[in-house]
Amino acid sequence: MSLDNTAEPIRWPAEAIWEALYPRLPGFTVEVLPSIDSTNTELMRRARAGRTEPILLVAERQTAGRGRLGRPWHGAVGDALTFSLGLPLAPRDWSGLSLAVGVSVAESLQPAPPEPGSAVPRIGLKWPNDLWLSGDRKLAGILVETASFVAAGADGMGTAAQNPAERYVVIGIGINVRAPAGDGLSTTPGSLQMLDARWDAPQALAAIAAPLVDTLLAFAVQGFAPLLPRFAQRDALRGRAVNLTDGTAGVAEGLRGDGALLVRTAQGVSAVTSSEISVRPAAPAPVQP
Repeated sequence: MSLDNTAEPIRWPAEAIWEALYPRLPGFTVEVLPSIDSTNTELMRRARAGRTEPILLVAERQTAGRGRLGRPWHGAVGDALTFSLGLPLAPRDWSGLSLAVGVSVAESLQPAPPEPGSAVPRIGLKWPNDLWLSGDRKLAGILVETASFVAAGADGMGTAAQNPAERYVVIGIGINVRAPAGDGLSTTPGSLQMLDARWDAPQALAAIAAPLVDTLLAFAVQGFAPLLPRFAQRDALRGRAVNLTDGTAGVAEGLRGDGALLVRTAQGVSAVTSSEISVRPAAPAPVQP
């Protein structure tokens, strides 16, 4: 007799998420795929083909997931939550969008950061688009992409949105549910199960989806500035030495209202809006005799 080692299918809360969000996003759908190259890539393909309806696309497995600067993001079934949210958006200012997403996701997964000295890891926000656990362990990454509302019709002519500021935004999020091996990674991985062993991918998605949409709709009207105090509460870089890819070194001093990172250098305080940064490791403590 052969044994069936097939894992139990994941039970996604697709219907509950749809019921919660459809009134706020007319035409909204939820789609779950067993495998795809990348949820962001798929929604960008659809957008370029003129399919710009609001959608939450979940992949149980990504074969070519992408992070910032094209870095790969791989997740085995159940080990990670990987999804993309696509929707039309017309904010007055796009600055700080990935930071707003980070604030929403962090607060959904850990509404109140634990006090210093707590045994529970703290979810921090590492500018511009990562969630870290205490100890500089990467929990999640965010990738934001946009497409204009232009698609070729049957006559070969393009059609555009009525609001010229409106674009189709795709927000990809990858979260470690169980920590992957850290071999070859520049940042030690963290996981949701380090916060609570009961977390799984469907529970995390259910916690994140509706607050994320609410945050995006508010961002479109108010921008990032109202979220600045909430980001500051979880700022993983403030007061730390950082290196910029242009060779500049300094100390992070929080964010400007538009989401720019403030870095104090030998020349003064600079506002960084797009540079990739890395945290300079602290020197090890001296060994006591």
